[in-house]
Amino acid sequence: MQKKIDTRNAIGFIGLGAMGIGVVKNLLNNNVAVSVFDINQEKKTELTALGASFEKDPATVASKVKKLFLCLPFRPEVESVLFNDKGVIAGSKGGLMVLDMSTLLSKDSVEFSQRLKKVGISYNDAPISGLPYRAQNGSLTVLFGGSEKEFSSFTPYLNIIGNFILHCGPVGTGQMMKAFNNVLYNINIAGLSEVFPLALKAGLKKNALEKLFTTGSSKSFVSEYFVPKMVNRVFTGDYQMNAAVKDITNVKSITNDFEAETPMLDGMIKIYMEAIELGYGSEAKSAMIKVYEKKLRFPSNNS
Repeated sequence: MQKKIDTRNAIGFIGLGAMGIGVVKNLLNNNVAVSVFDINQEKKTELTALGASFEKDPATVASKVKKLFLCLPFRPEVESVLFNDKGVIAGSKGGLMVLDMSTLLSKDSVEFSQRLKKVGISYNDAPISGLPYRAQNGSLTVLFGGSEKEFSSFTPYLNIIGNFILHCGPVGTGQMMKAFNNVLYNINIAGLSEVFPLALKAGLKKNALEKLFTTGSSKSFVSEYFVPKMVNRVFTGDYQMNAAVKDITNVKSITNDFEAETPMLDGMIKIYMEAIELGYGSEAKSAMIKVYEKKLRFPSNNS
């Protein structure tokens, strides 16, 4: 029988970006008490109105809870929150369990686990996959790396956060799983970005192609989600290309270890990095289409 959540004891949550804010709202809407912190104070009024306790620093959050969730951009932010003078280790009273939903290199998660273990804090990686709206409605995919015992302890909360929860193995494997998922996703986007403008250049109608790519045998999550945005020239509101390079780094380190031949992966990386070099790094991954449009000499108002 699944354990119920003790709503009397708050959990901690640090990191209120596009994904984190949705997760916290979802937890609050499910009657979970949450102590939160983010360097950006603009979310304070909104979250306190929903019942959250907004703390002054990570140390204060850690001093009040037994379970602490992190959802931060990358290694520097996670390391600072955990280890600086007002960080988690400064506030923890021992026995704290950390669940890090940030997307990091696998080796970084392993390192943090080892460092925190020395001060009596356990660390688990659990990167999340999905989009901001899925964070708020509790339909994320959560990829947990850590012990069976800690996985069981966090499961009641994970069942609120996501509708597909996977225990991947020891610490670090959650990050590896997400990286492989995301680079395959990137390959799909790169393929669509290559074919769509070529078909337009060949004289096919945009609306007909949109219908085909979202209903035919080429239909995928990528086409359903990104084709309408490509047609309407919407390249904002999604995870930025600059921020997602870490997935490529994670997988490339593995391909190098095994000296694996990965021509499709390498092709995606080439066009991905070319898009960043052309100045599209702050846009969604679908901005890869602009690289092909440029090569095919589309009008500049398509960029």
